[in-house]
Amino acid sequence: LACWPRFHNTAEIPNIIYPFTSTCAVEGSTVTLPCSFTPLTSVTEGRKTIYRKIVRVVWCRNHLICHGPTPTVYDSEIQRTSRFQYLGDMETVCTLQIWNIQSYDGGTFRFRMEVNDTVGHFTNRTGVTVKVSDGVQMEISSSGNHSELRKGGAVTLRCSSHCTTHRLEVTWFRDGHALPESGPALQLSPLSAEHSGNYTCRLKAKARTTSQPFSLKVEGLEGANPALIAGVTCGVLLAGVALIVSLVFIRRWEEFLYRHQSTSNILTTPAEPPCFRFRVNVVTAVV
Repeated sequence: LACWPRFHNTAEIPNIIYPFTSTCAVEGSTVTLPCSFTPLTSVTEGRKTIYRKIVRVVWCRNHLICHGPTPTVYDSEIQRTSRFQYLGDMETVCTLQIWNIQSYDGGTFRFRMEVNDTVGHFTNRTGVTVKVSDGVQMEISSSGNHSELRKGGAVTLRCSSHCTTHRLEVTWFRDGHALPESGPALQLSPLSAEHSGNYTCRLKAKARTTSQPFSLKVEGLEGANPALIAGVTCGVLLAGVALIVSLVFIRRWEEFLYRHQSTSNILTTPAEPPCFRFRVNVVTAVV
């Protein structure tokens, strides 16, 4: 069975489109392979038009055509529970999603559509090559412009890698202590001093993927650490004591000056000069 069948009407050639032909995935993540297709809806034989409809769609790995008994990761004719989920339909969408991808899932994936006539079967040989990595170091990015944030605000930290970032199961840490959140986005709101610290993230159960620490500092006195509160309190108390001592000193100095001035006035006031009274007796001589 050929991949490129010979059609009676070349205007009705089917088509399959992959937006990208290669991608990188982190082991344990969810990978989405977008895909769209245009089926062969009809063929012309002489003056007769024969309409066709899709009867089967499949995804296979590492096979050029995916025809016949070729092992598939998805087959519309087979009902099964699998990590490979078909997000498409039987008309135009053929997107495939791979949950909890493992290293052995790596390879080239191809989509095939089949109609109720072998003339309309079609596979795009290009496919999408998926490379799975399990030793990628994660990275943390912030929704803010810097690491210093105000109390009462909000920030979102994202754990990602240069590979696929969709639906990563990660573990978050603050100062070495695990946090309950498990998604790639960590939302912190409203911010308080308790959110300050060094954050790291890693893929679930994969310590070697731990990111470099991301330092986060929330500004604001309220809720600050005890050492800062104690320092500020001591400073305020010392300032108060100094003010009281200054006031007492000034009061005592004013009292001292007042007493000193009073004593000086007493000592420097001139005494009233003594008053001497003379009595003159006049003796008249008789001649």
